[in-house]
Amino acid sequence: MADTRVALRASLRELLNRDDRTTVWLNGLAGVGKSSIAFTVAEEMKRAGRLAATFFFSHKHAQRADKIIPTIAYQLALTFPRIRDDITRAVEKDGILLSSDKSRSDQMQELIINPLYTLKFRQKTPYAIIIDALDECLSAEEAARLVTLLTETLSGPDLPTIHLIFTSRPETHIRSAMSTHIRVREISLTTRDDNTIQDVRFFLRASLDRIRTNCIGISGQPPKPWPSDDEFETLASKTGGLFVYAAMVINFISTTGHHPPQRLDILLRERSTNGADIDQLYRQIIATSKNPDVHCRILASIIQLTSPLPLVELQDLFYNEQEALAVTLEVFSPVILNPPDGVGDVEIYHASLRDFIKDPLRSKQYHVDDAHAHAHLACCCLGLLIRDSLRGAGHGYACAEWSNHLAEAYPSSTLRKLLVLFTKGTLFEDGTLFVNETFLSPEEGLFYQQVNLHTARETCLSVVSAMVMFKK
Repeated sequence: MADTRVALRASLRELLNRDDRTTVWLNGLAGVGKSSIAFTVAEEMKRAGRLAATFFFSHKHAQRADKIIPTIAYQLALTFPRIRDDITRAVEKDGILLSSDKSRSDQMQELIINPLYTLKFRQKTPYAIIIDALDECLSAEEAARLVTLLTETLSGPDLPTIHLIFTSRPETHIRSAMSTHIRVREISLTTRDDNTIQDVRFFLRASLDRIRTNCIGISGQPPKPWPSDDEFETLASKTGGLFVYAAMVINFISTTGHHPPQRLDILLRERSTNGADIDQLYRQIIATSKNPDVHCRILASIIQLTSPLPLVELQDLFYNEQEALAVTLEVFSPVILNPPDGVGDVEIYHASLRDFIKDPLRSKQYHVDDAHAHAHLACCCLGLLIRDSLRGAGHGYACAEWSNHLAEAYPSSTLRKLLVLFTKGTLFEDGTLFVNETFLSPEEGLFYQQVNLHTARETCLSVVSAMVMFKK
């Protein structure tokens, strides 16, 4: 929201306008709004023409961690056309410079530092590189090495002024990774900060006013204030200074097809005295759904996807649960990335929801373990391949990943039945595989013949054995 975090954003703006190179470490626990601030600052710098590069880490993109240096170099080439040829020549000279076999130190020197040397006397305006959530998908050692590499190399005296901003949780290994000779400004976001608490209250008040205005008849006859002062104070107290909590609360209250006062009453029914309890909020939201088990299974399955998928492919994969998928994405929209234009992947990007689903002590009766999530995905993939003779949106993922999910799956009776149906295939002499009225190319057929069908039949036998033993 434009009128929140005003003082913090002004302080960051002042830092980024300075000519003395500064590393800004914005840290705080999950839910305090680190990513939102990083995104807002990136947008402001972009509008000012001073954004050198960004990298927003994602838990589901852990395999992309080795791409951070090439990605930043690519963005620098777009920002500073003068160095584009230097970067291109470096890649042409070293054939493995962009691969994971090359050390990040070498990549940093060849792709970023050397090209930037040529800009020292040409680039007087200070720029910014923004890296968000670097602790999301890196080990403690990797995160520390990356912090050391970036802060030390970008602080060289012969480089143009480029401020480095990165966000993470307040981890000790990250603090110790920063050299003492560089200029570092640490900004800690806490739920106890007066400005943060005030901003959260402002967000709640403005959002609730908007809901009341858009919902005809919400104040009743004769009109009365909604929410009451006591209700607002209770709700504000429950948020405990967490922006993610406030965003989820507003989203829950304003969910399509529900009466806002009734939804607010559900949230206020349990009066927590411990401030923000995001786990309790998640459990309340799940409990109000028509089928809590289905929604939890969908959330767990999205987490266990081998790679994030666009909405149209998720809809194809969760063919029998499309309505539940839509409701899940709407209810949890503040913590699930779902591009409105359909271009881009759907993924759980907020650590609080991901950790809640995966930890049985937090999700309690709504926990879905990894094996059951993989079983659900294996069933979805097999079901899609069995029914899909037209190669729908999710066909590629199902073809490539069903056996991987199968290998990690809990041996359910539903999975056994689908395996029996799916493995009744015929392999023709030309290499074409005919599986349940679906023709696969010779290349695809060979893949199935050598790996997938063998795995499926072996797993089918083990599943049958497991079911027999279970019945005994």
